[in-house]
Amino acid sequence: MIKPEDMYQCQTVSCGYIYNPDKGDRKAKISKGTPFKDLPAHWRCPICGASRKMFKPLTAPGSAEDTGR
Repeated sequence: MIKPEDMYQCQTVSCGYIYNPDKGDRKAKISKGTPFKDLPAHWRCPICGASRKMFKPLTAPGSAEDTGR
């Protein structure tokens, strides 16, 4: 089972998609078990198209949870 700190959430105003390594991203052909840090540089949010820079970990300092989102 994946830990919350390994999951990343999109920070765009209207999205909130959570990348879960246990599920991967079928749309982008990212296999299950691929950690966020190993996603290709060109990977985009499957919901809104945001880049990887718009994602923060769910838990940890500076995370989506820490900023009140």
